[in-house]
Amino acid sequence: MKRVIVTPTALDGAPLAELKRWLSITTGRDDILLVDLLRSSLDAFEAFTGLMPLQQLCTEVLPATALTQRAATAPVTMLHEVHEITPTLAKRDLAGDRFTHEIDADGRLFIRLLSPLANPRIELRMTAGLADSWTRLDPALRQGIVRLAAHQYRERDEGANEAKPPASVVALWRPWRAVRL
Repeated sequence: MKRVIVTPTALDGAPLAELKRWLSITTGRDDILLVDLLRSSLDAFEAFTGLMPLQQLCTEVLPATALTQRAATAPVTMLHEVHEITPTLAKRDLAGDRFTHEIDADGRLFIRLLSPLANPRIELRMTAGLADSWTRLDPALRQGIVRLAAHQYRERDEGANEAKPPASVVALWRPWRAVRL
């Protein structure tokens, strides 16, 4: 799976303000660093739970096969377009009668091509995410994202790069983690 975020979520408004309140920062000197830490925390949340926290427009490339496939990005709220990718990397719109798709109750997108394609890959253009804005994101998820960013900010000079989030963050995120058998 190759995913590209076409329109990243802006984090310099409410999310940055919340992190700065958490850290008791009143100046704008570290704003760029803090936004980067928030983005890193959002990525860590997605890696931990398998869910994109804030809605973003993104693309995902899948093999062009007649088998039903599931997009790795979730939860998908809308599939906008499907493109066939040519060997020269040009994109051609795929007509709606050439595929079927379904978004299940968990926001998992399933797609199946109804006829073979001349090219080996397709690109899905979709909107995915749990909430359409920071303030609509579940408070526990927001707090976990802010806590992780704050932890990374405080530990930035210690050189200890933990591969996993602190226990307080994991406790907030665990109910959202998908269990896979």
